Amino acid sequence: MTTLFISDLHLQPSRPELSRALSRFLADKAAGADALYILGDLFEAWIGDDDDAPAAAELATRLRQLSDRGTRIFFQHGNRDFLLGNAYAERCGMTLLPEEAEIDLYGRRALLLHGDTLCTEDRDYMALRAQLRNPAWQQALLARPLDERRQLAASLREQSKAAGAMKSEEIMDVTPAEVERVMAAHGVDLLIHGHTHRPARHPLVIDGKPAERIVLGDWGLDLWWLAARPNGALALHHEPISA
Repeated sequence: MTTLFISDLHLQPSRPELSRALSRFLADKAAGADALYILGDLFEAWIGDDDDAPAAAELATRLRQLSDRGTRIFFQHGNRDFLLGNAYAERCGMTLLPEEAEIDLYGRRALLLHGDTLCTEDRDYMALRAQLRNPAWQQALLARPLDERRQLAASLREQSKAAGAMKSEEIMDVTPAEVERVMAAHGVDLLIHGHTHRPARHPLVIDGKPAERIVLGDWGLDLWWLAARPNGALALHHEPISA
């Protein structure tokens, strides 16, 4: 018995090896798991559930196969795939989670986040995020033709890369005070998130008690996953992504 967590795969046409690595992961490591949690940025960009890209359809089939075999699949929106909706989630056999999700992890309460909401010092990003998550803005975007949405997504990715190159490492990482605030607000001693691409396990003290923040890794050069077992064991794993 095991529960797995992954995030920040950034699947994209220019890197087919990522899709192959995910397919192997689903068929091997995720096979027979109690649950698989995908904590955002599964895709480099998601332009709407009506996207007719073959890769999206193939992934939906593979996730549905895993779900049909008894593994529960959960998805939490990231900053790249916040437009992923109920239609695609149903095709995949996965359940959408809120942006702050509490779960029972074999008797231990844990809080799941994508992680971008913790980066409060990055004020430019937080302002952009507020715009992108506005329902009216999203509705207007989804009404545009697919090709137009693809062009906009490419433009936003380039802007993001350019902006990131100008920011300090500290600004792009989580704000410690916000980590403490959100964990205390939820009354949990375990926080799991992605987004920062800085995989690590951080011991903390929250409200005078031991706690931990676990950061999932991005699938850049390695594939990363967190495995949780009923005995309370937590292990952060990685292995190279073959070409």
